[in-house]
Amino acid sequence: MEKISIEGTEDTPQINIDLEAGVFSISGRSLPEDVTTFYEPVVKWLDAYNSKSPIECAIKLEYFNTASSKIILDILMKLEELAEASNHISIKWYYDKNDEDMFEAGEEFSELVEIPFELIKY
Repeated sequence: MEKISIEGTEDTPQINIDLEAGVFSISGRSLPEDVTTFYEPVVKWLDAYNSKSPIECAIKLEYFNTASSKIILDILMKLEELAEASNHISIKWYYDKNDEDMFEAGEEFSELVEIPFELIKY
């Protein structure tokens, strides 16, 4: 599968997908003007994924807007579909120990998908 590497900015997260290196991560701030276009490479990558290799997705966001929350849920649901197709999928949701909102967002997402979901305080 093709690797994805998107550098983060003040308004967009850094995204790295390289399963050979064991990396599937989204980190930073997610406030893109056009969330659909920004996340399109990730969605297309997940739609095309046909391996049975395990995926451990690390999400470490400082902040995300409402539009981003919808696409994050879409990504999680696509990962759930892969898990149902016998892939081993897990999510590690990182949140700052002082950020109750990010903890609660992680809890809410974990309740919406049927895949292993770990909340990790840093």
